[in-house]
Amino acid sequence: MPESTGLIDVHHHAIPPGYAAALGDSVAIPGVDYPTWTPQDSLELMDRNGIAAAVLSITAPGVGFLPAAPARQLARGVNEYFADLVRTHPRRFGGFAVLPLPDVAAAKDEIGYALDELGLDGVGLLTSYQGRYLGDPEFEPVLAELAERGTPIHVHPTTPPAKDLATFGLPPSLYEFTFETTRTVVSLLFAGVLDRIPGLKLVFSHAGGTLPMLAKRLTYGPTIGSYLRDRPPADVLASLRRLHYDIAMSANEFALPPLTALADPGRILFGSDFPFMPDWHTAETVEGFERFPGWTDEQRRAIGRENALRLLPRLAARLA
Repeated sequence: MPESTGLIDVHHHAIPPGYAAALGDSVAIPGVDYPTWTPQDSLELMDRNGIAAAVLSITAPGVGFLPAAPARQLARGVNEYFADLVRTHPRRFGGFAVLPLPDVAAAKDEIGYALDELGLDGVGLLTSYQGRYLGDPEFEPVLAELAERGTPIHVHPTTPPAKDLATFGLPPSLYEFTFETTRTVVSLLFAGVLDRIPGLKLVFSHAGGTLPMLAKRLTYGPTIGSYLRDRPPADVLASLRRLHYDIAMSANEFALPPLTALADPGRILFGSDFPFMPDWHTAETVEGFERFPGWTDEQRRAIGRENALRLLPRLAARLA
């Protein structure tokens, strides 16, 4: 039996009909060919690649492209759609709830509804909202509540909020998404959020962006600027090693060695990035996952399945 049989995919996107209608002709992610999607597309992709279950999420731009009230309504509709899919396919799908941030009060209301009433598996967040990264004090009450609940949080990058960045005519998801993940983790680190809320169950996309390469460099803050000596984090590397990382778009010989050097294999999870990355890429990801020589068979089983089941107890209960 191949190692890939029974994979749990924690980075798997959905495009509910109501969400697609709300987007209309707007440019969701500049320069990105926005795919079409149906649940059957995911199920067939999963069956072809040994993926037992996929936890669905909304990617950029989330619901923040709408004014506050319509954003709340769209988040509610998406979460109810996810819950219906989970009820229909309880052993194949899970769901990360979308929140109507930056409206913190509405987001906290939606946390209660999505987790307590709908029974979704966790929450999906973007790296920033209206130019503010997750380490911004505005978002700490949301993060604190999610930590208190023990809720898994999948963090996905979005288009950089800065308007003066050179793009070279390229889509931001090609390379800027990796930097956006790094920026939001750095904001959490140096705002002290990861020290104040050590119980956060955060999963960062795409092998943590550039974090594995920059991890040691980030420890040099007080050396470069003495004013940082009395600022958090208490231990940069320990904080980074408490985080979780998925391997979407990263299951290759260039990204997995530095990720494995930073993160314990118990903190790494499988992800496909379907349908924004096509069928052939999922096959490539599975192959890279299977062939990477830096993991033992036991570690590979954990990364492919067991870590996700431990992090997502509601999904684990359905699969059991």
